[in-house]
Amino acid sequence: MTTETDATRTDATGAVAGTGQTGTAGETAERVWRRLRTLVLEQNERRKETADALGMSFFRVKALRRIAARPSRMSELAAELGSDRPYLTVVVDDLAKRGLVERHPHPTDRRCKIVTATPEGAAAAARADAILGTPPPVLRDLAADDLAALDRITAALTASGEG
Repeated sequence: MTTETDATRTDATGAVAGTGQTGTAGETAERVWRRLRTLVLEQNERRKETADALGMSFFRVKALRRIAARPSRMSELAAELGSDRPYLTVVVDDLAKRGLVERHPHPTDRRCKIVTATPEGAAAAARADAILGTPPPVLRDLAADDLAALDRITAALTASGEG
């Protein structure tokens, strides 16, 4: 059984005639997004692996990675992480007790502190970055031309978020 919809012919399963693809562009986008989420968040969950390796919650790992990348005021860090200041204070206190970060007086504003990573904190952040940056085997195993196409597509998808 074949049905006509606007300018597209589909069969009973929703396959677009002659393409092997199913559904509208919007449906295809939803399917691709669902598969990407599954690949990244379910099949290759690096957040838990990272938290377990560092022995702390992933939010603490995330805070440490931000601090290691760029020393920040607590208010800036809270805004970047989408956290309230009291909770971030608890997180930074814990990271400081672990010897991973230090607070230093701001050079021009005595009312605030700058949080910086210690050498141990920078090493822990680098370890987290290494775990999070390791591509899953299914991606590494793609054929070279498929990987190149995916590289081109993801570059186009992320270009609007750069700069």
